[in-house]
Amino acid sequence: MNRSRILLGFIVIALVSMSCALSGGSSSPTAAPTEPAKQVEEATLPPAATATPAVPEGLVTSVDKVKSATVQIEAQGTFVDPQVGTVYNAAGRGTGFIIDPSGIAVTNNHVVTGAALLKVWVGGESEPRSAKVLGVSECWDLAVIDIEGDGYPYLGFHEAAIDPGLEVYAAGFPLGDPEFTLTKGIVSKAKAGGETNWASVPAVIEHDARIRPGNSGGPLVDKDGKVVGINYAGNDQYDLNYAIRGQDAKKIITDLQKGDFESIGVNGQAVMSEDGTLSGIWVSSVKSGSPADKTGIKGGDIITTMEGLIIATDGTMQDYCGILRTRNASDTISVEILRFATSEYLAGQLNGKPLEVSYSFANELSGDVSGGSTQAYSEYVTVQDSYGAIQVNVPSSWSEVNGDPWVVDGEIIGASITAAASLDGFNNTYSEPGVFFAVSDDVAKLAGYVELLDAYRDVFKGDCNYKGRYDYKDSAYEGAYDVYSQCAGASNTMVVLSARPQQYKTSMLVTVFVNLMSESDAAALDEIMRTFDVVGTLP
Repeated sequence: MNRSRILLGFIVIALVSMSCALSGGSSSPTAAPTEPAKQVEEATLPPAATATPAVPEGLVTSVDKVKSATVQIEAQGTFVDPQVGTVYNAAGRGTGFIIDPSGIAVTNNHVVTGAALLKVWVGGESEPRSAKVLGVSECWDLAVIDIEGDGYPYLGFHEAAIDPGLEVYAAGFPLGDPEFTLTKGIVSKAKAGGETNWASVPAVIEHDARIRPGNSGGPLVDKDGKVVGINYAGNDQYDLNYAIRGQDAKKIITDLQKGDFESIGVNGQAVMSEDGTLSGIWVSSVKSGSPADKTGIKGGDIITTMEGLIIATDGTMQDYCGILRTRNASDTISVEILRFATSEYLAGQLNGKPLEVSYSFANELSGDVSGGSTQAYSEYVTVQDSYGAIQVNVPSSWSEVNGDPWVVDGEIIGASITAAASLDGFNNTYSEPGVFFAVSDDVAKLAGYVELLDAYRDVFKGDCNYKGRYDYKDSAYEGAYDVYSQCAGASNTMVVLSARPQQYKTSMLVTVFVNLMSESDAAALDEIMRTFDVVGTLP
């Protein structure tokens, strides 16, 4: 990828002149002096000429020439947004800048990763050029691309101290506008915190040279056109603008010219549910051929754990990137994924085993559940309780739903949902499939999930055969479940789960009863366990 550069040598010319004077005596070198020679006065020498290094051809040396090395980038592809869902053939625009005459340019990871096609306009050109990605890093939110052609103007890096008050200029193409924009400001903080939901950088520059969406990846330069930082974020409400420090980024940029760095090849961000029970890295898109792609991670997945550690619990990328930084790029790393589109939990390994469904009640209970229809439920619906506090997916044929609060001895202790084709049959017999899902913070103050399961066992042991207790854990909850069968002579299997949030262990307890009469009910149990959730305030 190294192309020849034009190197200019330095010519140093030193001019030294000296004069001395002798008085009296003959001008002949052999004549004897008639009197002592006067002291020779020291000659005053002119200062040696200081060599001025020649400026390499193409290097930008003033802010008014920065446009020539600034590029607009359009990334086209399919991306999955947490709020709007899948967007096909989307075209987003960002900014970048050239750092080498050969066409090597820098931008943000979130501008290019996962794109199928890149178009680049150099210095405001009317026609785009093609480019390819050389390396990306989601932890640094940096990417290096190679633009076709060579002989480009390029930017160097600011090497002096970066202190508050330094005059800076933000160059780029905000809001996707093809017109080049340059805004002026000063550095307000030289080392602001760099832990965010989309990157994990040791420190960043806070400045007031206004940037907008579309400025991402563009240069923040000084008056001489030297790169002080790489713009990557802004807050319009408070007029806060942030750039990755160029001095920190230089080594990363060098590494990215050889391939990915501190990356598994995703374009993503840290997300966390309102109640804090679910957190992880939302994957918007995946770079083809990357470790994430080879493992089977897709756009719309949430990476919930790595090496058994629940990540993004603080809403940042810090833990995710910390794991990558303590391992080599080729190391095997275990991951757990929530596939949002299908509500499946998957487990696998980066640089190892591909993803597969981590647990299936349908598979585990296949030998226990017999009889009834084997036809899978074709449609599921999401149901909520009367307060909008909890929700779960159930077969659409379980059309009778009761969302009244969970009441014990006349006291409301939490939220609940009961769903079945016949609520009367589910509530009064063991031969009707259905679900009871309830959540209580009051019960959590009195007992743990083990004590709650023990209490339920005392209730059911007179009617049912007790088959055993098993540990339960998903990306958000941990607990245990008991399995019963042949209750009151019915050919049923019943699963009773009690669990608590992994992050806030004493905040609430979840109870799920599911009565199964067929293999299709066991598949419904998988969907129920994948989708039960707390989405609002408990009564």
